[in-house]
Amino acid sequence: MAEARKKKIPRLPASRGSVVFGSRIARLIFASNLAGLAILIVGAMVLNEMRAGFVVSKKQDLVAQAQIFTSLLGEDATTPQPALDVEAARQTIVRLNLPERVRARIYLPDGEMIGDSFYLSERVDVDALPPLREPGRVALWGRNLSEWAGNVLRPIMPRNSSDAVRTQTFEEEFEIAVRGGEAASQRFSDRGQRIISVSMPIQRVSAVVGVLSLEASDIDEIVRAERAALIPFIGVAVLVAFITSALLTLGIARPLRRLSLAADRIRAGASERIEIPALTSRKDEIGNLATSLQGMTEALIERIQANEQFAADVAHELKNPLTSIRSAVETLDSVKGNAELTERLRAVIAQDVRRLDRLITDISNASRLEAEMTRLPSEQIDIARFVRDVVSTYDALAHEEGAITVHFHDATMGGRLLVRGREGPLGQVIRNLIDNARSFSPPGGQVNVTLDQTNDGPQTIARVKVEDQGPGVPEDKLETIFNRFYTDRPKGTAFGNNSGLGLSIVRQIVATHRGKVWAENRAEGGARFCVDLPAS
Repeated sequence: MAEARKKKIPRLPASRGSVVFGSRIARLIFASNLAGLAILIVGAMVLNEMRAGFVVSKKQDLVAQAQIFTSLLGEDATTPQPALDVEAARQTIVRLNLPERVRARIYLPDGEMIGDSFYLSERVDVDALPPLREPGRVALWGRNLSEWAGNVLRPIMPRNSSDAVRTQTFEEEFEIAVRGGEAASQRFSDRGQRIISVSMPIQRVSAVVGVLSLEASDIDEIVRAERAALIPFIGVAVLVAFITSALLTLGIARPLRRLSLAADRIRAGASERIEIPALTSRKDEIGNLATSLQGMTEALIERIQANEQFAADVAHELKNPLTSIRSAVETLDSVKGNAELTERLRAVIAQDVRRLDRLITDISNASRLEAEMTRLPSEQIDIARFVRDVVSTYDALAHEEGAITVHFHDATMGGRLLVRGREGPLGQVIRNLIDNARSFSPPGGQVNVTLDQTNDGPQTIARVKVEDQGPGVPEDKLETIFNRFYTDRPKGTAFGNNSGLGLSIVRQIVATHRGKVWAENRAEGGARFCVDLPAS
């Protein structure tokens, strides 16, 4: 039997994937953190705008140098004819002492090159060469990443800024300079290097006697060096992104996963409560969620236990009249000749049937009450008008012989108290209390219903009091009478007319309206039931 019960317990869901990447929230955290970082990295690697700035700056630098050099050549390397002194021009190039990555060339107007700084320079580097050294991993990785980013993203990179220097051939540039203009362009050499070139005319008075061309080919190296310099910062940014993602995962995704597993254990029957004190002690939304889940689980368990107890009580209460009916039916067969005893047994059966009917009706109302409380919308109720209307339904019973009258008194002096609630359940509260008071009142007695106003701190309270003239309630039973199926009635009161659920239903309805109900005995005799409801 025990083995069969074990087989019915559903298995807990298996843990899917790792704690980090097996969680969708964790993946979302990592993706969201790394997405912006990836954009930053790619933008830093591309450096398109920075490169464009380098190009424009290099062009301006070359233009300034070319202007100075052409002025020197126009003064020192020209003849009065006017013409260009080839030997003097070459000597001038040698004396310019140009930077290593800048190349100067001189052309005659017909396009013949008569001087090239790369071949005419006599500068010799006498410093000792450093030993050959392999580039470090960071430098290699930065260079490779820089080249990869440039190649992959070149088609989508904006070119507006770099268009400040036109892309044209040297021939086009030379033609502009020969006609006396200033020309600058960018192009790529046979080795794929980016070259910034400036060509300016060499003039004697106003005649163009030659063309000076300055070229710089160090732009790509500068950009590559800038990219490589960003690698340590990118590494730190990636590390920080991973650390923050891991912390967010541990602080959000993992606790939610623990809550999910705890809920699955309860669903599978492996546990009765969510026991996660480490989460409920947190002072954030996760802690609030854990506390709410724990409270919800405990409330559900209490409700399940209450339903189980209610079912047991129902079975017990139904069994008593059924047992009495069965005993009476069995006895009828043995007393067929005794008319008086037969009639008494039939009266017992009829009384037990009425009791069963009352029990079933009240049990049905009690089981339906919770669903109605969540389904019916709440509204503002004028409690004085509402109680007066409920009491007025008993006026028709006042003309019967020995009838118990019900009177209403408004002690609020016309104050309009509004209660947020549902008319159906609240009407059931008033009727149950009045019916209970009438059942304990002597023939010709009176039940008084009073509405009063009080305060609980800053909260206004509407208090409804129902008083009878009956024997009162034993002091030790003032709380017990609100339990389900409590039917301990004094001598002389009718038996079987009450199911013992009326006051239990009253307490349940009042609790859902954030109120409270209690019983007390009157000094002049009889019982008083008080209901407090928050009002405005």
